[in-house]
Amino acid sequence: MISDRSVVALKLAQLPHDLPAIVAIRVAVFQVEQGVDAALEFDGQDNGATHFLAYLNDRPVGTLRIRFLDPALEPATAKLERLAVLAEARGKGIGKQIMTTAIAYLCEKSILEIRIHAQEPVKEFYEQLGFVAEGTQFYEANIPHFKMSKRLEANCGRR
Repeated sequence: MISDRSVVALKLAQLPHDLPAIVAIRVAVFQVEQGVDAALEFDGQDNGATHFLAYLNDRPVGTLRIRFLDPALEPATAKLERLAVLAEARGKGIGKQIMTTAIAYLCEKSILEIRIHAQEPVKEFYEQLGFVAEGTQFYEANIPHFKMSKRLEANCGRR
């Protein structure tokens, strides 16, 4: 059981060292809980992506993947994907901490737009972080999603 005195730490993951922890979290959340096919979840994009890991009392419990989109096609744009927090660690603000850390990281990288595919049940979570839905609902891995985006100011307002 997780106590109220739990300590959350976030770090930029180091591949391949941290990949087993990332995979374990995503398998538990997406494959076991949501029934996503492994071929869809593990799409060959992980090695070229940036990942964050969240630890609760030194145990990995959350993850997020960032892909920087092709600058020739979509300049200064990144896509946040695969945000996952283990069931027993939810409700403690860990997902929000991961997202705000990733957004700050992208500010440092001079990214101007962030895109996500938000599952319908957590659309409001992303709206609270400043993401705006675009278009109509669509299905990805048999789960209803919305395309959402967030514009960042150049250097996120720092001079």
